[in-house]
Order: sequence, then C-alpha cells, then structure tokens
Amino acid sequence: MTQPEISGISPFFIVSDVPSALAFYRDRLGFEIIFQGPPEDVFFGIVRRGGAMIMLKSVGVDPLPNYKREPAARWDAYLDVPDPDALAAEFASRNAEFSKPLKDTHDGLRGFELKDADGYVLFFGRPRK
Repeated sequence: MTQPEISGISPFFIVSDVPSALAFYRDRLGFEIIFQGPPEDVFFGIVRRGGAMIMLKSVGVDPLPNYKREPAARWDAYLDVPDPDALAAEFASRNAEFSKPLKDTHDGLRGFELKDADGYVLFFGRPRK
C-alpha cells in the first residue's frame, strides 16, 4: 500500500505588522507574496519560495519567537536547501543580516541563521555530506 503524499509544511508566525513582514520576506529573502488581505486592512499574508511557504498574521499580540521562550530551542523554522552557500550569497546581496554566519555546525549541518523582522529565527541549510 502506498502512503498518501504530504507535499509540505508551513510555519504560521504571529507578527506585529503583516505588510512589513511581507516586505521583509519579499525584499530580503526573495519570497513571492502569494496572498495578503483583506485589502482594506491587511492582517494575514502568505509568502512562498520553492517548496517553502510561511503564513504571517497580526492578531494584536506580540510575536514570541522560540528563543524568547527557551534559548536552547532557538529555531522557529528549518528550511532545507540543497546549496546553502549559494543562498547565503544571494541573501547577502539583498542586504539580509545573518544572526549566525554560514558554517558547518556541531550537529552535522551546513547552513546559516537569520532573524526575520519580528525576530523569528530561520535556519537555512542541509545535512553535511
């Protein structure tokens, strides 16, 4: 019996301002804005790049990235990328600021971290070969 496929998973981040968050993902990280609404007061949005999709919503509470709850659990999302070196170079050309530079990590990964406009920590990388 073949298992039904799951094509992806998308983090859902509470943000302070959806238009600002959407602009960060579009301008700094090259994501496409695939939804924002409602038109008169944008409080929800979705960005996508390749197989990665992130949902963003403003609900009137402060964002709470993982590292603020538990420093040992600092990532809010892991984004699997085949070539973290090339992606880091692209992001640097877009003036993205890295919170941890591109490197081989102690736990067997190669990648880098950055914080989005609300402080969510994203790790872009892959297992080392």
